[in-house]
Amino acid sequence: MYLLELAGQDDAFAACEAESAATGVELVGAGLATARALTDRVDALAFTRRASALVGTTDPTVENAAALLCAAGVDREGSVAVRAVDVRGTTGVDTQRAERALGDLLVDRGFRVDLDDPDHELRALFAGPPGSDGDSDSRVCALGWLTRAVERSFGERRPSDRPFFQPGSMDPIHARALVNVAGARPGGTLLDPMCGTGGLLLEGALVGARVVGVDAQAKMVAGTRRNLRELVPDAPAAVCRGDATRLPLAEDAADAAVVDVPYGRQSKIEADSLDALVGDALAEVRRVSPRAVVVGDRSWVGAARDAGWTVERSFERRVHRSLVRHVLVLAR
Repeated sequence: MYLLELAGQDDAFAACEAESAATGVELVGAGLATARALTDRVDALAFTRRASALVGTTDPTVENAAALLCAAGVDREGSVAVRAVDVRGTTGVDTQRAERALGDLLVDRGFRVDLDDPDHELRALFAGPPGSDGDSDSRVCALGWLTRAVERSFGERRPSDRPFFQPGSMDPIHARALVNVAGARPGGTLLDPMCGTGGLLLEGALVGARVVGVDAQAKMVAGTRRNLRELVPDAPAAVCRGDATRLPLAEDAADAAVVDVPYGRQSKIEADSLDALVGDALAEVRRVSPRAVVVGDRSWVGAARDAGWTVERSFERRVHRSLVRHVLVLAR
């Protein structure tokens, strides 16, 4: 079993993304999930910070954490550091006391403490329930030996860093999470039928997928091609001008699709025309892909169901005061 430390504030969405790289993902506390097995794709996740080999879980007190460690077998040797975290401040546990108590137990077992460059790091995570303010009835302590820290420097990039961008472009962290949820992976093909400036395609290419983009505007097609060419020059990619309601693709040409619907406030498309466009586009996407993720400034559940999709998951992701992104995970 593994312990995942989640980023962001939406634990359910972070766990959904983690399922693209792990099996048996289950939320156990605020910012914490367990998984039965991991794949190398965990390194490409946007909302997972670390993965550890799970020692066990217990009630969130220093004494219980120490008892859990005492009862656990330790099949490693060398130097060690203990890092205790009160996740999101939901338990009020004295983390320094926890580190001292657990560190003393490990020293008694023959470990040498090295806080700068240890051979092993024990993570002690104290947390309230997922997405909560720390309800005392559902708090948890989880211990784990750190196995990998996920590289998340891609989150420091900005859309404005690209050769071609437009105001309002989605930031890389959210784009990365959406393509992961959709199922982008090495050896697979990811479709974006309304690709805009290509932010979703960029993240799909960076996780190893072959990417295919379509957009009605020649300017967007040219800009997306430039972004892909300059930022992921070796990625297999194809971008063309076309109609999202009549894609120039064969049935089942893609393994997954991600659709960022034009936002009503930013789009010049009238509401009735947008409804028709989205409905027809979702039906067409269903023809070429068995799985899709749809994101927009309102829920498209009705349009998705009318197009024949099964809605597996739905999320509301607050971006700022005036924008909430509605995310649907769809299966054919």
